[in-house]
Amino acid sequence: MPQPPVQRVPGDSTWAPTLRRSVRLFRAFKLEQTQPEVFYGALADDAVGHLSQHVDLQGRTLLDVGGGPGYFRRAFEGAGATYFSLDADVGELSGLGEVAPRTVVGSGMELPFADASFDVCYSSNVLEHVDDPWRMAEEMLRVTRPGGLVFVSYTVWFGPWGGHETSPWHYLGGARARRRYVRTHGREPKNRFGESLFGVTVREGLAWARRQQDAEVLELVPRYNPRWARWLTHVPVVREVLTWNLAIVLRRR
Repeated sequence: MPQPPVQRVPGDSTWAPTLRRSVRLFRAFKLEQTQPEVFYGALADDAVGHLSQHVDLQGRTLLDVGGGPGYFRRAFEGAGATYFSLDADVGELSGLGEVAPRTVVGSGMELPFADASFDVCYSSNVLEHVDDPWRMAEEMLRVTRPGGLVFVSYTVWFGPWGGHETSPWHYLGGARARRRYVRTHGREPKNRFGESLFGVTVREGLAWARRQQDAEVLELVPRYNPRWARWLTHVPVVREVLTWNLAIVLRRR
């Protein structure tokens, strides 16, 4: 029997894009390298609140593209979703110990699922790590059922954290920042520019969202910023530096 389409719901009244929320996420972000469970746990809980503005997760099937070791699993399952995770790196998937059920090894640019397989397709901070990000975004649309929700967000290249651990030297060029990191630390960074880190801009994300024909655009917003700062996405140049992370929220037609 075909699944009913995901319907818009009133939303979780406990979540709101306030300045206090932004400060809380920033404080957690400072622990991303030393205590990743703190940052990713906070981000996962926030993601549930954000998605709940558009969909009731209870009873829905959700695919997390680039889910890594599973920091988001607890939050989404706690909201009632049946959680599937996909990652290309087995090491990432086993980062918290044993690989959990409904976990798949595969490429985000060639998702190993049939068309219209999931009610919700989610990806957080992954697009900047693939060399063809909009192909991955198209794949996420493909595997989402009509009426379903697609949520994809990524770290913006010209934002303060665009170079990840090589920041802020990425402003002088990704390759130069990578070489400097090697000289300083005696090893390659985890996120290697040109191999596992690429420069993705706000402009590119807005352009893709507007030219794709398979979904209604619900939101194009700076993910971590308070609501009153959402005007940033409309200001060229400024948006590239102050957005930090762009969230694209779509409803599949």
